[in-house]
Amino acid sequence: MKCISFEKPWSACLVNKDKYANGDILQNLYSVISAGTELAILSGKESWAPLPFVPGYGAVGKMVNIAPESPYEEDKVYFTYGKHQEFIRPETICLPMDSQMNLMHAVFARMAAVSITSIRCSNISLGDSVAVVGGGLVGNFAAQLARLSGATVSLIDPFASRRHIAQQCNITDTFKDSNEAIEAKGIDLFDTVIDATGVPSVVMDSSRLVGKHGELIILGSPRGSYTADITPFLNRSHLSPTNMTVKGAHEWRYPLHADTQKTYKFSIEGNLNYLFNAIIKKELLIEPVITHVIKPSEAPRIYIDLKNNPDAYLGIVIDWSKK
Repeated sequence: MKCISFEKPWSACLVNKDKYANGDILQNLYSVISAGTELAILSGKESWAPLPFVPGYGAVGKMVNIAPESPYEEDKVYFTYGKHQEFIRPETICLPMDSQMNLMHAVFARMAAVSITSIRCSNISLGDSVAVVGGGLVGNFAAQLARLSGATVSLIDPFASRRHIAQQCNITDTFKDSNEAIEAKGIDLFDTVIDATGVPSVVMDSSRLVGKHGELIILGSPRGSYTADITPFLNRSHLSPTNMTVKGAHEWRYPLHADTQKTYKFSIEGNLNYLFNAIIKKELLIEPVITHVIKPSEAPRIYIDLKNNPDAYLGIVIDWSKK
């Protein structure tokens, strides 16, 4: 079976490997590229994903084989945290798709499941002002979900293409950088600032956007070294009038499945089911973020171009029916 493999740093290939012989097996229909995580893996610097490595974040596939006493149904379509390959085993979670669901749209629930954590752990309420820094898929969906929570939302990104897509997703206030946002807001800064970049220098800069008793949510996973005087950052948290609260919003802070004992209010499975419903109802907009639908054979070139020309891409879907 065909699969995308990161063979060595900055070298992605389409290769063949043995097909699964038995057990629960899905025939991949669509998989979504997570640019931030997958490029980090492709750099060879992610210790948890040593090269060679078959990447993948989210997929939708048709169940073509089931194991004895399997909980799944053959010929039914499921969403899973699957790899970029023709045939996949259900990974981490495997949820059936509603017949109303656009299956190409469904794979984007994987990225939105990362984004929703920033909303779940925040204090966002009706009428709040929220700034999302970073207009990639995770930032775009965080902005959309903050708007659905009743906030007035601004998105900050240096790329005009991403700001334009955000506007198509009903995020009308967009800025190229923090300075432009601060100039527009004046002294009335934001109740919640969500950093979706994971770039340490940007996180530090984003803290300037936090208003009185506001919060800074670190949604993007921090990567790379950065040397700076962090005293101004710490003072925004320690001193009045800002008294900024800093929160981490990693997806895995919640349990995988719903907790019947109600120890946890939220779960990844519950988040996904909410997102599927929002996609079906077109409350969470997917169509504007899809910039490329590619064949598996195009993926190696796309990864390198994504590194060199990030403003040309946003939502990239691999269509496994295309040869």
